[in-house]
Amino acid sequence: MSAAEPELEAVRAIVAAGRTAAVTTRTAGGALHSRPLAVLDDEFDGTLHFFTQDPSAKTAEIATHPEVNVSIGDGKGWVSLAGTASVTHDPGLLDRYWNAWADSYFDGGRGDPTAAILEVRVETLEYWDLRKPAVAQLFEVLKGVVTKSEPDLGESGTADLR
Repeated sequence: MSAAEPELEAVRAIVAAGRTAAVTTRTAGGALHSRPLAVLDDEFDGTLHFFTQDPSAKTAEIATHPEVNVSIGDGKGWVSLAGTASVTHDPGLLDRYWNAWADSYFDGGRGDPTAAILEVRVETLEYWDLRKPAVAQLFEVLKGVVTKSEPDLGESGTADLR
């Protein structure tokens, strides 16, 4: 990854706290379609994993248009990650991430033939880290109103992970 460590730490904090992502795919006709999916990774390292059923409309869309966007927010920050998705039935990945939620979601449990992992290899990202205390944010907004300037509510940045 070519992103600077402070940028990655901000992104890791948002991903860890957010835990649910909106994953956006493109339909065969080109329309955007977003779905909430639970983030399986404990720490962001440039790749994200999600459980999915295969076959499904989502996996068909990814087979046609593998470029996806993943958005995660935690109330104190937001990250938008663009990358390439793939679907795998790799037993090692399924075993690594299998949990009680997955066991209840897939009718056949761990042996369900439709159980799959959606893997997103992140290529670029943009983040907004708003982890200033609420009082400091309020001060910045009030200062912005008085001075007619944009408030400094936190940090933002972009990174290329290719």
